[in-house]
Amino acid sequence: MARIKEKLTAIQVKNLKEPGRYNDGGGLYLYVKKKSGRRYWVFRYRDRTTGKQRDKGLGPYNDVSLKAAREDAQDCRIKLRNNIDPIDSVKQERMNAILEVSKQKTFGECAKQYIEAHKAGWRNTKHAAQWASTIETYCESIQNLSVADVDTAMVLQCLEPIWLTKTETATRVRQRIESILDWATVHKYRTGDNPARWKGHLNKLLAPPSKIKKVQLRAALSYQKIAGFVAKLRKLDGLSSCALELQILTATRPGEVVGARWNEFNFDDALWVIPAERMKAFKEHEIPLSKQAVSLLNALPKTSEFVFPGVSTGKHLSTDAGMKCIKNIEPNITAHGFRSTFRDWAADCTSHPREVCEHALAHQLKDKAEAAYSRSSQLTKRKVLMADWADYCDLGQQQVATITSIRVKGK
Repeated sequence: MARIKEKLTAIQVKNLKEPGRYNDGGGLYLYVKKKSGRRYWVFRYRDRTTGKQRDKGLGPYNDVSLKAAREDAQDCRIKLRNNIDPIDSVKQERMNAILEVSKQKTFGECAKQYIEAHKAGWRNTKHAAQWASTIETYCESIQNLSVADVDTAMVLQCLEPIWLTKTETATRVRQRIESILDWATVHKYRTGDNPARWKGHLNKLLAPPSKIKKVQLRAALSYQKIAGFVAKLRKLDGLSSCALELQILTATRPGEVVGARWNEFNFDDALWVIPAERMKAFKEHEIPLSKQAVSLLNALPKTSEFVFPGVSTGKHLSTDAGMKCIKNIEPNITAHGFRSTFRDWAADCTSHPREVCEHALAHQLKDKAEAAYSRSSQLTKRKVLMADWADYCDLGQQQVATITSIRVKGK
């Protein structure tokens, strides 16, 4: 670029008072206002697209010296040489800066938006509340940090204090942090790898949860005692005892029973169909009803859409209702444990196929090949299984002799 012949001197600029436009060369001008006498620098150039002249202000003389103005004008000439408009480029930079600020989100803000976006697909409002509670409790150190800045050290700061003492909770917190950061990445609030991912990352820094936590099985009643328990249960009054008995007879979960609605039952076919949204695996579950289960249901009053309505209008019994009955009979077991009682009985006392028993519990078969070949719900076979179970709950040890024994290879 050719050297610009500079026409003004610092002393001239200092003494200029007459209104007008004074050319320093290379597009740089000093403007002196007519009324106010204010002096300011302008870079004048011709727009490469429209051909029109444009003036870019470089600042007032009091703030910008002649030397500084010449340097700014030189920067403008360089931009023009590179086909960059001096005025438009500054506007674009300002817009980019504003956009960048608008994109900045704290981890806490992203967590709230993630929960809001996903809660409609969760089982209930309690699940959303649990999400919010764990993030608020265990991620306090990163709540107000930019989600773009969250790194491995910050994630560990949330997890390490509880990794050994509250392993199950810590595992859940890690999974939730990972999901929130993935959400933020998709929304372009952050870039790069997810610092909360387990495989190939945090598993190198933290002990495996399976090696830390002690698996605590839900306390279950032995199947040899089920008949005696059911007999005592039938002597109790109230819907809670009926709900617990139906749970035992159908090998279902407490929440699936207390939330049952009358329209889920087909008494002509002795079938209970639990809709997908009420199942743990979000898959519709058909349950053949034994004659004992049908008799129990037919004896119940139909005063609500719920089979087991609660005290509050429009609500059903609490999942804790059955536990109150249990405490009066066998205080050291849990309601959920009756599913284990059923499964142990089926394995030890019957020849019903394993996959049939697993279907009865609404379990997904772990073996993928086996699951591929076992696509039906085994409903016909499960009718026999559930009838056998209900009879066993009535008769206990006496019923073992009437059920086909397990076939042993070679005999």
